[in-house]
Amino acid sequence: MTVVGVLLLTAVVWAVSLIRSVRARALVYSLPLPTTLALVGTDFTVDGAQLLGVVGLTLFFLVVTVLHHRFRWHILLADLAGVAGYVALSAGLLLVSPVPFAPVLLAVLVLWTVAVLSPCRRDRPATAKTGDTGETEGTGDTAGTAEAVPRANGLPPLARLLVILAGAIVTVLFGQLLRGMVVTFPYSGVLVAVETRRTLPEFSRHFARNSIALVAFMVGYYLLRDGAEQVALAGAWAAFAVVATALHLPRPRALRFRSRTAARREPPPRDETPTARREPPPRDETPTGHPGPVYRTGARCPD
Repeated sequence: MTVVGVLLLTAVVWAVSLIRSVRARALVYSLPLPTTLALVGTDFTVDGAQLLGVVGLTLFFLVVTVLHHRFRWHILLADLAGVAGYVALSAGLLLVSPVPFAPVLLAVLVLWTVAVLSPCRRDRPATAKTGDTGETEGTGDTAGTAEAVPRANGLPPLARLLVILAGAIVTVLFGQLLRGMVVTFPYSGVLVAVETRRTLPEFSRHFARNSIALVAFMVGYYLLRDGAEQVALAGAWAAFAVVATALHLPRPRALRFRSRTAARREPPPRDETPTARREPPPRDETPTGHPGPVYRTGARCPD
């Protein structure tokens, strides 16, 4: 990748840092721009290893999220651990290269389906303190919609842009050492993880869902690889656009009506101890508390 690639990665990370919606951030990051540049600027092609590279991208954000939010690691240390995990996966795949495409595609589709459709526990929105001002901000995701979170302005915009540019140069130079796995190396992901560190759980979940669009990109390029490179890239981008659009379409009204109807039809929770049955008052007592029947005048009936 050349200087154009460095500038493009800088633009992607800069755009992600400016977007407030977590869902939109994940969509912008999932755009296969670095993958396209790697395919154009190198002689490497697409096989099963690149499909596993998409899985490696998802695992990268999973590792960073767990280490930073669960074990309270510094974000840079968690980022380095995620890169180390991706490099270890890449080294193992390079030893068994080439990797068959069709079996890996089937395994990836099954894994994605299980990961996305499996029931997961949704915690309540958590609050995390920012490292700069100490203010708290919500990191939860309610009702399947992305939360709009405030951006942290720890650095001036120009200084922030220079830091992103320097990070893009370092990641591009490091990614060249991975040979074929350079196609799916998390160039911008290393910096995006830092920019989205306060919303990494939501970002990782949305990116894992969007990763199937990257798989579609790989499939489109693989099927058209024998023709012109421009045609293969166009088909790959078309496949990505179709799947990404399908993922972000609003739910049909029928499905929403069914879910609301099912929620309304659920029986109310019943107490564990049944309510005591109300017994009628004894016959020898009246509502006024006097024994025996009484006349309208209030006099007691003679015995």
